[in-house]
Amino acid sequence: MTPVERRASGSLATVFAARMLGLFLVLPVFALEAARYPGGDDPALVGLAMGIYGLTQGLLQIPFGMASDRFGRKRVIVIGLLVFAAGSLLAAAATSLAGLLVGRSLQGAGAVSAAVTALLADQTRDAVRTKAMALVGASIGLMFALSLVVAPLLASVIGLSGLFVLTGLLALGCIGVVLWWTPPEPAQHKGVGRGGLVQVLRNPALLRLDFGVFVLHAVQLAMWVAVPAMLVQAGLDKAAHWQVYLPAVLASFVVMGATLFPLERRGYLRAVFLGAVGLIALVQVGLALSVAAPGLAALGGLLFLFFCGFNVLEASQPSLASRVAPPQVRGAALGVYNTLQSVGFFAGGAVGGWLAKHVGLQGLFGVCAGLMLAWLVVAWPMRAQTT
Repeated sequence: MTPVERRASGSLATVFAARMLGLFLVLPVFALEAARYPGGDDPALVGLAMGIYGLTQGLLQIPFGMASDRFGRKRVIVIGLLVFAAGSLLAAAATSLAGLLVGRSLQGAGAVSAAVTALLADQTRDAVRTKAMALVGASIGLMFALSLVVAPLLASVIGLSGLFVLTGLLALGCIGVVLWWTPPEPAQHKGVGRGGLVQVLRNPALLRLDFGVFVLHAVQLAMWVAVPAMLVQAGLDKAAHWQVYLPAVLASFVVMGATLFPLERRGYLRAVFLGAVGLIALVQVGLALSVAAPGLAALGGLLFLFFCGFNVLEASQPSLASRVAPPQVRGAALGVYNTLQSVGFFAGGAVGGWLAKHVGLQGLFGVCAGLMLAWLVVAWPMRAQTT
């Protein structure tokens, strides 16, 4: 990477990491802490307050991405971070579950992921873009693992409202990173004539990636409806689950670094991509077979394999989307991509819970395996370099 590319990758990965840490810190303790608020005895309302963030984020990713095409990436990112910070502080001040719901929905309205990803794509060459996207993906994975460890400790000291205040402060800090650390936007991406959303929706390669990101995150959330209970059944107390998650995540980063980047340079990105999709499908089969008598070692191994495939796909998919999309509609293309990602989160949680209740955990993992195989079929026509 050039110095500018390193600066862009480091600064925007920091923005992603700080913002996602704020979100992840809330998730492990939200359901327990929200029960203390008026209205917190309604599980459906608690679930809605937790998930509404993904819904509003999904609705606004495309408008924010298109706005970044027209008005500039940094301007849109700063506005989105201000909205996100306002939602965090509103949730911190809430005295009822309804107030939490409003605050969470406003957090989601700060939908800057597409604009941030588009800015990173603007400032990196194709040859190093996957590495830049992998840095962002790694930062998100590390924040998820960190949150599992520290969230219960912080919640016991500062409570849920304190976590929301911390989230808002992290978002405000990200504004400083964008303004003073991130390199200036390339001139060729300011005020360029725009092709519109139709151009994005007519691109088969982009549609394949959009389908893939929806499936990946739906499967991820659906898995976590069942995996914690399986770990408990295997004899691991829920407070110690991070002892499985953290090593699995960290080891998978090592594997990704040793395989994805060298193989991409040799022209094997398509094979690695399709292999990662197939690997996650096999993990779902393994989890289905483990439901009856889950063993801790087997679950740990399956989660390690899942994160190996997941991290490869998290790094390569946005890189591929940014290569396929014409620069003048890159924000719109990544807006659609991030919308499908958010909708996948929402659908995975909601449908995963329904499947676990009505068809059991084996049925849940069977559906997840079927979705991954469907993605493998859809992704198969991708070209080696650009899909």
